[in-house]
Amino acid sequence: MLNSRQRAQLRGLANSYETIFQIGKSGLSDTLNRQIDDALYARELIKCRVLNTAPVSVREAADTIAQACGADVVQVIGSKFILYKKSNNKDIKPIVLVK
Repeated sequence: MLNSRQRAQLRGLANSYETIFQIGKSGLSDTLNRQIDDALYARELIKCRVLNTAPVSVREAADTIAQACGADVVQVIGSKFILYKKSNNKDIKPIVLVK
């Protein structure tokens, strides 16, 4: 569980990130969840977008994916949301969160 200072830190980091997943008319699927989980393992912090044609709202998509992947929802704003999951991948530089 993230506290408000950690969320603020992660929001600042994600500000310059590109959106790497878009959820469209096909909605949520197990394949999408696996891809997002793999991206979280490789990056720890990702930004996703829900298109207008999607059958789910942005909040529903963020909460469902976060629960399926074991991630934390950092922010939901407009059509985008940010997810964070601490990774044990040795090949990346981990994000150090404030206490």
